Order: sequence, then structure tokens, then C-alpha cells
Amino acid sequence: MEFRPFRPALSRLTAAVPLAALSFLAALSAQTAPPPQAAPQAPPGGPAASSEVRITARAWERAKDRVFAAGDVELRCGDILLLADRVEYDLSSKDVLAEGNVVAQSAGQVVRAERVRFNLESGRGTVEKATGLIPPFLLFEAESLERKRADLYELRKGRITACAQPNPRWSFGVSRGRIETDDHMTLRDAVLRIKSVPVLYVPYLRYPLKDRATGFLMPRLGFGGAKGLSLSQSFYWAIAPNMDATAGVDLYLSRGAGASLEYRYLFPGGTRGDLSLYYFVFKRDASGARPGNSSIVRINHTQALPLGFSLVAAVDQQTSYGFLREFDDSFQRALTFTRTSQAYLSRSWRRFNVSARVSRFETYFSEVDDANVSTALPQLAFNVFKTRLFAPLYFSLTSSFSRTQYGWKSAYEAGTERRSTKLAVSPTLSLPFASIPWLTATTSVTANLAYYGQSLEPGSGAVADDPFFAGNVKAGIEIVGPVFFRLFYGRDGRARLKNIVEPYLDYSYDSPTRRAGRIVTDYGFFRYHQMGYGVTGRFLFKTGDRTVEVFSLGLGQTYYFSPEDGPLSRFSVDGRPPRFSEVAATLRFYPQAKFSFDAAAAYNPYHRRLSSLRLGATVGARADGDFLTVSWFSSRDSWATGVDPGLIALYNRDQVGASAGLRLPALGVDLQAEADYNIRERKLLYTGAQLVCHWQCLDFLVDVRAYYFRERPDVQVRFSLGLGAIGRTLGFLQGFGT
Repeated sequence: MEFRPFRPALSRLTAAVPLAALSFLAALSAQTAPPPQAAPQAPPGGPAASSEVRITARAWERAKDRVFAAGDVELRCGDILLLADRVEYDLSSKDVLAEGNVVAQSAGQVVRAERVRFNLESGRGTVEKATGLIPPFLLFEAESLERKRADLYELRKGRITACAQPNPRWSFGVSRGRIETDDHMTLRDAVLRIKSVPVLYVPYLRYPLKDRATGFLMPRLGFGGAKGLSLSQSFYWAIAPNMDATAGVDLYLSRGAGASLEYRYLFPGGTRGDLSLYYFVFKRDASGARPGNSSIVRINHTQALPLGFSLVAAVDQQTSYGFLREFDDSFQRALTFTRTSQAYLSRSWRRFNVSARVSRFETYFSEVDDANVSTALPQLAFNVFKTRLFAPLYFSLTSSFSRTQYGWKSAYEAGTERRSTKLAVSPTLSLPFASIPWLTATTSVTANLAYYGQSLEPGSGAVADDPFFAGNVKAGIEIVGPVFFRLFYGRDGRARLKNIVEPYLDYSYDSPTRRAGRIVTDYGFFRYHQMGYGVTGRFLFKTGDRTVEVFSLGLGQTYYFSPEDGPLSRFSVDGRPPRFSEVAATLRFYPQAKFSFDAAAAYNPYHRRLSSLRLGATVGARADGDFLTVSWFSSRDSWATGVDPGLIALYNRDQVGASAGLRLPALGVDLQAEADYNIRERKLLYTGAQLVCHWQCLDFLVDVRAYYFRERPDVQVRFSLGLGAIGRTLGFLQGFGT
């Protein structure tokens, strides 16, 4: 049985297009059915006159409350037109029976069937051997279609498709179906056919008839050398207009099974967020041992609270970094070695703000098989924004209270982590100067007062509950200028391009802090008596009423007047702490909206080499389908490796990555590819390619990945299919270009 457009043989119907039987029945049920009026060509003694029901036929007769019509029968009731070989109408029960080449038309829609039986009063009815369209996109053929109520229909032994092509590319053959208009339909014993070839049997299927409808997504099949055959299946639940959830399962024939839940919500007032959970159970390996199960928890929550407060919370935890490395499809997530948990509460007023924060951060270093952990329980802050006391003097204030712990995870296990309680207050007086257009300067004086609840014991360096006060004074001046600029004019005489050159100087003096050696810190307590200097050049382009920055270049360096207690005091060069920092350079080039180039570099003048280099360029936009992104990151911590060459493996990186996309509308093809390469080790880390083919009503997706960075290099191939309103399963661990 194939779907084909039909042409009714009735001469009075000049054009017919398929109409859903349910639309026809619904329309009939909305009408009343008084006794029909005979057509002008009917014989004398026909049905009583009526303006609402009109029957025209070659032959007809009336027996009591029944009207029988045959031969090119035409029944009109409001905007309903019914054409059939035979029609029987019961005036008392309001039942209509139409048989033989039935064509029903209402509001420009048409359905064809062999028999239609319905009741104008109740709206219930049955259509036999029907072909039709459920607006706006569902085509069907069925042995029978029964209308239960205005929005509920049941069909038996039929075929159904959402492909609107004259010759549908796919369809489902079903034994039973239940249709809830404008919501969803459920199919029993569904067999998916591509053209006429059966490819998949589904005992139960829920098909959405709107954009957000509850139901199963199309499964994703795959194969990987290390994991074997895999299957991912998701179920989407449209809980409410402002929230939904997706539940899924991942089956790996060789490794085990995982289950996921993703919940998303949005409430009035700015409350929004998402919750993602995943749990994986491993199979026993060849030796009979079973690896420990793995879990992932990710939470993002933002909420507006009473009195103007706002709450932001984020959690990203997993029990095993190794699990992500082996199973996560996203290259970036697979190389994640961090765990974070934090909550932030804040409130801002016109002149000040308050905040409270609790957090825990963990970063794992595989080279030393240990993790650096820092916690804050809590961090409280009260800040006063810059406020004018009297012209031109300004006052500001920062204050905080914190209880922190930090150290290696092994130190936590041994009970030797660093602990610190600190109460700090820092009032600042500042005096800005801007009387000269090409020169600005701000002078400031800050008093730093702090109470420390713990201190380091002299000699041993152990943390002791020995509190003390400390304080110092910081003075500084920031100067920008003299500023130079030049205007470039277009042919119309208007300024189009402006070049600005801004040199700057930032001097800061920290007075020595008494008992600085006893302050508990993770990396040391430093004194900042220094001067930063540099220059920034920018090009501004004016187009219409908008002015945009298309190019910027910055150079900067810091000179330390007291290097022996400055931040570089640990990294001696030739037995002395360095006075000069690295030279930092940044470059940004954005000549148009869909092209950008960024670069950043740091040069170490003592070791005479680049400490870091980052290059990134983008052409096009990922959302448009056509794009190319290339990035190169090279890092060589010259300070640390200069002191301890054994740290080279820990700090040195040299990696290049690229991703690209190509959209071919004429072929209905979207192609994406990405790769990452370790230049220092001369090793390809990862490659991936994804092809999506849009073939009219079908979407084919083929995904191929190669993970060379894993303990056992792994190649995975996955396939999924999209059918009309049924989307593809997106696994919890799936990701491309993320």
C-alpha cells in the first residue's frame, strides 16, 4: 500500500486534496441537523424544507425519519460538503451514513473513504478505509478511524507519516494508533519503513504533534573498539511550559550501562537552572573483577530572592576523572580534571554591596597523581563603591571575612592542609585628575588592616591557632597619557577611522607588613612595591552611527623595586630575584562580524624565550554552518622550569586545534570536523567528523570519532535518524564542538 494523491471521479468536484477524517467529523459535530430540504430537482413529496441540510442526488426516497439518496449524492451542511455514491440520513438520531467513493470537504480540506458513519449531535463517528491529513503535517491510511471525542481518535491497521512529499520517504505501519490532536499520538506495533523497506520495529511509539511534546526520541546506535556495540535511547518529558526533562540510557555491550536525567526549569522573576545526573555500572572484566561505578552531578541555578538578593549556585562533580576520559564524547570535557562546587549570594545598592560565598575547587594533576584543593566556608564581603566626599576627593571601602583551607589532597588526608581565618578592612581615598584632555591620573592611598585567626609557627612552619593583627599602607598613582590620535577620512570627507595610542604607568607602594612571615597563605605573602608600564594602540571604525573597535595592540611589563619580597622572589636568576616581569603582549583584530583574530604572548627577558603564546582565528559563524576556527596554545613556564627542570612535564604545553563546518543547501548536507594535535609530543590527540544529511523528511546523522589520547586508542562510529517531529537522542556524554 502506497500513499498517492487521488482524483475523485465525481464530475462536480474539480479539485480534491486529502483532508483528515478527524477534521471532517469535528466540523460535522459542530452543526445541527434539522430535516433536510429536497433539492430543486428532487421529486414532489420529498423531505421537508430546511436551509441547514441540503441533499442533491440522482435518486432519493424518504421512509419515516430516514432519507435515502443514491447516485452522485451531494450533502451540504454549513461549510461541509459530502460527496458519495449513497447517503442515509436519520432525522431523529442525527446519524449520517455515507458509502462508496466518499469524499468529504470542509473549509478547503478533503478526506476520502469507502464508508463514513457519524452522529451530528454527539460528534462520534467512524471512517472506514480512510486516507487523509491531520493538520498540519500528518498523513495516514487506515482500515478504520474512530472519533472518541473532539480531540481524541483511534485508528486500526494503517500507515502514518509526517513526510509531506508526494511520495513519502518514510512511514510507520501500525496495528493500532491513538491520536490526541495538537499534542501527540501513540502507535502500537510500529514498523518504520524507509520508502518500502522495513528497517525498525518498535512495540510502542509516542509521536509528538507539536514542538514540545512528551515522547521517545529516536535511538542512537554505535560501535567502538573498546566499548563494542552501543545503544543510546532518550525520553523527553514536557512537564510544563516552563520546565522539561530528558531521561536516557546508554548501553555498551563490552563495558556496562549508564542512566541519565536532565531537568531544566524557568520561573518568573529570573529563577532558572538545570540539573544533570548520570550513573554508570561497569560489567565484570575478563578476570572477573568489576571496576567501581561512576557518577556525575552537574547543577546550575540562578534565583532572585526577596529584598533584592540574588543566588547563584553551580556544582560540577564526578567520582572518576578516568571515566570522563574514557567515555565522554566531548574532547574538552574528556580532559577535564576539575571538580567545583560553589554558591554565591549578593545584593547591591546604589553605593555599596554585600555578598556571601561558599566554595570548593579541586584540580587534579596526573603527573604527580594528586589534586590541589581549596575551600572557603564562608567568604563574606561588604564593599562601598567610590563615593565623592568633596570635590575632587573620593572614598571607597572593601572589607571581607573568610575561613579557607587549601593544599594537596594528600595533605588533607594527612591533616596537614593550610587553614586560615581572616578579617580584613581596606578604606581608600582617591584623587582623580582629568583637567587635561590627553592626560588622566588617579592617586590613591589605602590602609590595609587584617586580623588573622591562625599563624605559622617560626621554624617549623606549622599552622597554629595563634591570632594576631597585621597592617600596612598602600599608595599608588595611575597615569594614562599623553594620548595621541589621528583621524582618517573617507571620500565623502567624513572621519571613518581613528587611531589612538595610549601609554600608561601604574606605580604602587606597599609598606612592609609586620610579622609577614607568619601569615598563612598557599603560595606566600608578597609585598607589591612595583611599577607597571606599557602602551595600547587601537583603531576605531565608524559605520553609520556606530563606532566599533577593529584592532588593538597592547604591550606591558612590571618593574619590582623590592624584588626580594615580591611575587617573583621564588624564581631566582643567577642567585638573585628578578626585577622585571615578563613582557606581555595582546592583539585583537575584528575587521568584520564574521572574522576575528586574537593573539597573546609573554616573553621572559631573563630566559630569553616565549613563556606562552596563544593564537586564535575564526572565519564564519557556527550557527550559519560555514565556519573555520583554528587555535594554537604554547605554554612554557620559564620561571618554574628555570628553577626546577623536573617541572617541565607539568607546565609545558604545545597544542593546536581546529574545527570547521560546511553547509551545502543544494545537497541538504551539513558537515563538521575537528582535530587536536600535541606539537611537543608530535602526537595526534583527537579527530572527529559529523555528517548530517537532510533528505526531505529524513535526517541522517553519521558521527565518527578517534580518541588517541586514551589509554587504549578508541575509534567510535555512531548513527542516528530524525523523523519529522521526532528528534534524535542526544546522549548525556555526547558533544561535538563543545
